[in-house]
Amino acid sequence: MINEPLIIKELRTVDEWKTAFPVMKQLRTKLDINVYLELVSDSVQKQGYRLIALYNQKEIVALCGFMPMITLYNGRFVWVCELITDRQHRSKGYGKVLLEYVHQWAIDNDYPIVSLSSGLQRIDAHRFYEEKMEYEKVSYVYLKRL
Repeated sequence: MINEPLIIKELRTVDEWKTAFPVMKQLRTKLDINVYLELVSDSVQKQGYRLIALYNQKEIVALCGFMPMITLYNGRFVWVCELITDRQHRSKGYGKVLLEYVHQWAIDNDYPIVSLSSGLQRIDAHRFYEEKMEYEKVSYVYLKRL
């Protein structure tokens, strides 16, 4: 249960993205700061990517990156690219707060579906998505490195 005052803020500047990197690095472990900044900048400019942070006091405790998309499979939908809660702040409901924010953003912007992918090894995350957030497991995601 969350009792403290929380603030959700969209991170829009390089300095704000830098501040979020230590939390993002916990999920995207292979990224260094320079590649991370380049990828965030490119995705914001070219794909409508949004990075939102959940602050408790002045500390980022969770992040969510998402983007609106259109495909023939889903039609108009929002793809959640990243959802990470700082390891020191897990199991406090912060991920739920951010996903609910994304759900409301999607409703407000006429995107009737929110979709995401989660690594096979992330059993706790799967339980969270399915049991707490009521997501359906509808497909497998395949990857081929070229």
